[in-house]
Amino acid sequence: MTKRIMVRRCLRALAGALALLVALPALVAAFFWAQAAGSPESWAKSLGHDALWLGHAWVDGRRTETDVKALAVRLRETGIKDVYVHAGPFEFDGTLRTDRYANAGDLLKWWRAELPGVRISPWLGQKVDHGLDLADPAARQRVLDGVRDIVALGFDGVHYNFEPVTSGDTGFLDLLERTRPLVGDGPLSTSTPQIEPVPGMLPLARAVIGHDKYWSQEYFREVATRTDQVAVMTYDSGLPLGSLYRGHVAQQGELALRLVPDGKALLLGAPAYHDHNVPWGDAAESVAAAAEGARLALSRHGTPREGFGLALYVDFAATQEDWAEYTASWYRP
Repeated sequence: MTKRIMVRRCLRALAGALALLVALPALVAAFFWAQAAGSPESWAKSLGHDALWLGHAWVDGRRTETDVKALAVRLRETGIKDVYVHAGPFEFDGTLRTDRYANAGDLLKWWRAELPGVRISPWLGQKVDHGLDLADPAARQRVLDGVRDIVALGFDGVHYNFEPVTSGDTGFLDLLERTRPLVGDGPLSTSTPQIEPVPGMLPLARAVIGHDKYWSQEYFREVATRTDQVAVMTYDSGLPLGSLYRGHVAQQGELALRLVPDGKALLLGAPAYHDHNVPWGDAAESVAAAAEGARLALSRHGTPREGFGLALYVDFAATQEDWAEYTASWYRP
């Protein structure tokens, strides 16, 4: 083989690789642009089943009764039915230290006085890639012991947020099953990764990212059947435009509406924060775009869905603009 032929083959291979690098983003953009097409139905909006993640300051003494009263004024003008207040994390061995939520008793007293119709659950979790081992039965038992203690204070339910849970993780499924009796009639809730957009994409994404950004549709359904409520973290998509992010949320919503059994609540995460990991993230991902995507998903579902809503992340980062977008694009569009 002559040197000239070798150079030509290398150039062809390089050209093919470059073409692929250009084509893949274009295909992704076209896919989500198509998902964003159309207009939502007028009835597709909040039905009063929305949620809000609250930061740790509410249980460690930094927030006061005055703060609860002020938050109550805001929430009474929304469709928010559930709040998840950060009360962890668990230690790597599964222990939940009581000093993590030293002011929870006062918070619950003030909460019942101001917002008796809004359920409040502790938001509990930990890193599970190089931290808490959910495959360890002893660690799971310590998690359950901590849940039992904190629920006894008077919380309505429990909201889990373990990241990144691998698609197919049986330890997590066991934890959900064993948590159910601990919350009684209250909601057992968990946040979830995004759902695999295209069947077969999961192994490739895992190889590129190094962990499961997505769950398979089958595993997502398994989790949903073991809980009362799932909240899909549809943010941090990496998409560069608001229109594409709207299409992403619409597609995630459509998938989830098919997979979550009737009688279970489904929430789509809305990014009320402004520290995305990519320069264009804040401009592309907004509460308004998430709300528009959720309305499209609900419209394509065909009928109103009891328990379907938006979950705003997170209270301490949300701006007046975020709240205005929630009202104008979802609560009263």
